[in-house]
Amino acid sequence: CDKLFYNPVCVAIALIVFGIAFILVENRNRSLTVKAETMLEITWKMAALIGIFQLIAAAFPGTSRSGATIIGALLIGVSRRAASEYTFILAIPVMFGASLLKLKDFGFHLTGTEWMVLAGGMISAFLVSIVVIRFLLGYIRKHDFKVFGWYRIVLGIVVLAYFGLVR
Repeated sequence: CDKLFYNPVCVAIALIVFGIAFILVENRNRSLTVKAETMLEITWKMAALIGIFQLIAAAFPGTSRSGATIIGALLIGVSRRAASEYTFILAIPVMFGASLLKLKDFGFHLTGTEWMVLAGGMISAFLVSIVVIRFLLGYIRKHDFKVFGWYRIVLGIVVLAYFGLVR
C-alpha cells in the first residue's frame, strides 16, 4: 500500500489536485452564504463533515490535513477565518497524539539531556506556531486561499519535474 500512494507521483498529483480545489472553492465561495461566521457557530454536523475531509488528508500523501479541513469547511459554508481557526485548534490533539506515538516507538527511554532538548524543541515550536498562526489569520482577513492553491500547483509541478516525470 505504501508503494501505491507514498511515492513522488502520488504526492505531486495530490498537491496539484488540492491546489486546484482551493482555487475552485474560493471562486465558488464568492456567491455562497456563510453559515458559520465564527468558530463558535460551527455545529456538530459541520464538525463531522470537516472531520471527513481530515480523513481524506490521512489517506492521500501530499494532501495537507489543514488544507483539506479548510477546503471542507469552506464548502459547507464556514467563513475563511473560522475555518482557519478551527483547523488550527483541530491540529492540537492530532499533533499531541502523533508526538506520543513517536515517543512510544522510541520507548520513552530518554536521558535527562534528551528530555530537555525535547522540551526546548516543543516550547520553541509552540512559540513559533503562535507567531505564524497570527500572521496567517491576519493574512486571511484580507486575502483568500487562492495563493495557497497556486503554491500547491507549482510545488506539484516542481516535484514532478524533479523526478523527471514532466517533459
